[in-house]
Amino acid sequence: MTSFIQKKETVDRKWYVIDAEGKPLGRVAAQAARVLRGKNKPTFTPHIDCGDFIIIVNAEKAVLTGNKLDNKMYYNHSQYPGGLRERTAREMQERYPEEMVRRAVKGMLPKNRLGRQMYRKLFVYVGPEHKHMAQKPEVMEVK
Repeated sequence: MTSFIQKKETVDRKWYVIDAEGKPLGRVAAQAARVLRGKNKPTFTPHIDCGDFIIIVNAEKAVLTGNKLDNKMYYNHSQYPGGLRERTAREMQERYPEEMVRRAVKGMLPKNRLGRQMYRKLFVYVGPEHKHMAQKPEVMEVK
């Protein structure tokens, strides 16, 4: 018996919407990364981008448990001396909620060309509105 190998031409992609309101950020990101990678499908093939498109709405209402709002730090560096920028999770949630969710999902994807290709299928929005209604996305519940 031979193993099934998915071809990139035969991948059937769907669109899903995840509402992050009141849900833990890590659970939303883990669910999104799993679907972006295609691990929820029986036809999963590790070397093919067989995942679906994900739309995350209400990014500003994702919850961080414990003391993470004050203790968790996000770092950026401009590659110049003294160019390190630090932000707490509270600042990120207030100013850049989409970036916080994007970083959480990106950290759970493979660190290679295939992971960057999967990351392009992620769309994050502040608020309940998004511009992908023409694709008829299905609602996905986070467990």
